Amino acid sequence: MKLSYRLGLIAALIALSAWMLVPRTVKERKLVNGVSQIVETKRDPIKLGLDLKGGMHVALEIDESKGAVANKSDAIDRALKVVRNRVDQFGVSEPVVQKAGNDRIVVELPGIDDPERARELLQKSAYLEFQITDKTNALERALPRLDAIAKSLGTVVAANTQAAGPGTAATADKSLSGLFGDTAKKTTLNAKDSTKTGVAKDSAAKDSLALAGGGIFSRAIQRGEMPGEYYVASADYPTISNLVARPEIQAALPPRKVFRWSNDSLPVQGNVYHMLYVLDADPMITGEAITDAKPQQDPVEGTVVTFQLNNEGGRVFKRQTGAHIKDYMAIVLDQLVMGRPPVIQSAISTRGQITMGRRDIQAAQDLALVLRAGALPVPLKVADVRQVGATMGADSVHAGVRAGLLAIALVVIIMLVYYRFSGFLAIIGLALYVLYTAATLSGFDAVLTLPGLAGFVLSIGIAVDANVLIFERIREELDRGKTVRTAIDEGFRHAMPAIIDSNVSTMLTAAVLYQYGSGPVKGFAVTLIAGIAASMFTGIFVVRTLYIMWLQRKQGAAQTLSI
Repeated sequence: MKLSYRLGLIAALIALSAWMLVPRTVKERKLVNGVSQIVETKRDPIKLGLDLKGGMHVALEIDESKGAVANKSDAIDRALKVVRNRVDQFGVSEPVVQKAGNDRIVVELPGIDDPERARELLQKSAYLEFQITDKTNALERALPRLDAIAKSLGTVVAANTQAAGPGTAATADKSLSGLFGDTAKKTTLNAKDSTKTGVAKDSAAKDSLALAGGGIFSRAIQRGEMPGEYYVASADYPTISNLVARPEIQAALPPRKVFRWSNDSLPVQGNVYHMLYVLDADPMITGEAITDAKPQQDPVEGTVVTFQLNNEGGRVFKRQTGAHIKDYMAIVLDQLVMGRPPVIQSAISTRGQITMGRRDIQAAQDLALVLRAGALPVPLKVADVRQVGATMGADSVHAGVRAGLLAIALVVIIMLVYYRFSGFLAIIGLALYVLYTAATLSGFDAVLTLPGLAGFVLSIGIAVDANVLIFERIREELDRGKTVRTAIDEGFRHAMPAIIDSNVSTMLTAAVLYQYGSGPVKGFAVTLIAGIAASMFTGIFVVRTLYIMWLQRKQGAAQTLSI
């Protein structure tokens, strides 16, 4: 390779490394007090681990408010695997995920920029179901009993924004009739393009009439445009939501029917309506069959998450959807209907899509993450969350840093004293090695721990070891009477097999530590592998380039090499 090409490659890597190590401010969309906002966040080029800087501590416990759990220890063991998978996919390096006692999981995350997002991801159940909307008018048949139960509970419904009281059902009929026909949209799903559950053309919906009767449910709930769909005005939503959550109301529905709210709302002429669905209780299939999920942005449907089912799940899904042609299928995540239920046009096998409407891409990324990691076997709640300091004492950290600096200083002195000018060239290569390695760690978002710092210092010794082998071979060639140019060429050529063998064997050992280790051990392996790769480049390529530059400057003069 020509000298100009060599220098260009080295300069390009220096510029890239320097750019990666510059602290920068990035703009991210985050939820702030429940509102999505663009927030500027300062990103450090190299993150420090729990032992050097500390991080976020979260304690999770089983949430028994949703039902008693018989074997807590076994449930926590199964939940631990799911939480660990989520943390790994969240992209946090060097996390601590462990069981504490028989009923608690402790998670410690270094370098978290969005603690609220991490907290939500850890406790989200992510239980996915595909359920058919009710076609039997189960809610209408149960209305008298629902109204009676609500009355016995003493609940007072908020005044309907469209109707003033029990005797004004006709007023509500007239005010709502036709409004949803202009804004509501029907959705379709078919086998030809089974990943689409998007919006089809606008169509006039059925009149959204207030249900007959004068009770709480009758006044507050309006028919939707599809079977099993109902609208509830925002003023009535808190009351109806509280009622629907009560076991007495759930039990009043016909057998094998359940209430489910939508995750979205419908604005109509300045008013906002929440969608309530009555679904078949038995799901067609659950998220346990999902093998992959990916977030996407669709120009028509907005934010979506596409998913892939395994072969067995695909066969079940194809059989179930084939038996429900022209029915509406609700995609239910953690008991919330995602988007509008699509119409099943033909049997579907292994691919599908969840439409998230106006939600941002980060919400889709989080949903895809938890779907890939799997649903929690039991509901979890956050029992404790706080920021923790460094696990290593300040004295220990300072002692470790001093030891590393002392080791580097001794290496520099020994190389300069023993190899003189050639040692000076090795020190230049060593400086570039430090720069390249730090940039590599930054590029992979690695977290630097104290053992990782030890691995970094150890790899410096390995980097110099390559130059020691080369310099000794050059000395041998010079002792045999060869010219300086020939001695340098032969020295690099003969030392190469030994350098490759030693570095590859060390890298294999580090790879085993990375694969089977965890926490600080994995951090040590990451820095060691990055250091070995950088040391081979600087010790061989960079130092050889410096020798070539020196030889060209000495061209035509008597050449003697200080080594």
